[in-house]
Amino acid sequence: MRITAVRLRRLRIPLDPPFPAAWDPEPRHSFEATLVLVETDVGLVGVGSGDTMDGFERWEHLFVGEDPLAIERHVRVLETLAFHAGRFWPLEAALWDLAGKAEGVPAARLLGGAAERLPVYASCGELKRPEERAESARALRDEGFRALKIRIEGDRLGEGLAAVRAVRETLGSSMDVIVDLNQGWRMPGDVSEPAGLADVRRLADELRELDVLWLEEPLPRDDVRGYATLRKTGIAVSGGEMARETAELERFLQADALDVYQPDAVLAVGLLRARELAQRVLGRGRRFTPHTWTNGIGLLANLHVTAGVGGGPYLEFPYDPPGWTPERRDFMLADPVRPDADGFLSVPDLPGLGVDLDQDALRRYAP
Repeated sequence: MRITAVRLRRLRIPLDPPFPAAWDPEPRHSFEATLVLVETDVGLVGVGSGDTMDGFERWEHLFVGEDPLAIERHVRVLETLAFHAGRFWPLEAALWDLAGKAEGVPAARLLGGAAERLPVYASCGELKRPEERAESARALRDEGFRALKIRIEGDRLGEGLAAVRAVRETLGSSMDVIVDLNQGWRMPGDVSEPAGLADVRRLADELRELDVLWLEEPLPRDDVRGYATLRKTGIAVSGGEMARETAELERFLQADALDVYQPDAVLAVGLLRARELAQRVLGRGRRFTPHTWTNGIGLLANLHVTAGVGGGPYLEFPYDPPGWTPERRDFMLADPVRPDADGFLSVPDLPGLGVDLDQDALRRYAP
């Protein structure tokens, strides 16, 4: 079997009303996705998505004619491209989809097969007033979620803390609460100063009293010493969702500076390297549960990796209605990815990643 082509299909769906993501300076009026289709000479096609793939076309020749199942080889090539060009990890997701289809098994089984389903936490994306966030948290609990994540901004720590406190007062101990300070990455053009260690330590002390499960990306992503210092205060910390390479995460592992490792398989280091890192992280008694804020295909790719290695305790599930819903996120899929009534997301019982594209949507939302 040989790769005959790598096709990109770009899609754009208008959002009405717009989704005001916490990290965007303006409301988002459309949502874009790029599908990666790896075609072979035997008719099998692998599907991946999760990043823009901008500029990839000039590198297609590095893959055409090669064995699609030689994933280690392709990962090494993608790592060179990540150095010179961009993050093209959705191509690797498509290769795992192909590998599962060739074997007739879900990709999670090829990645270790440790679990068939995982509990998820509702990952909220909007900044809301404390009373609104508390009410939305109650609704999430009623839907079956066992945990949620609240995003707060570094220059509005007091408001964010008030939202967390309101959720705790409303829900008591009936849900786990995660807090994301979101200082590990920033949008293009954002040159504002991050919240400093002293302010973050004071916030961490308050969050620890509120029994927060972990504090995500409280500091810039390269501040290994700061993370290690913060962790010694007794609060669990997480990071690494947008690491450029596994060496970044290895530095945290060597310093024992994180409790939870979160590299996104389609935005950060790829599926194979994420699995390898997860095995080392879990072997050290730490947690592995990746970032998943792309689309339904990217979410599925991270589900397969996490289920493959037995990560957790939860998988991130982007969800903050009415602004951000499975229908918006997964508009290219025949059926949006959803957890069950008990708050679990199951590995699809289909070969590969389990992607079922909506052909009408592909035609409707082609730019």
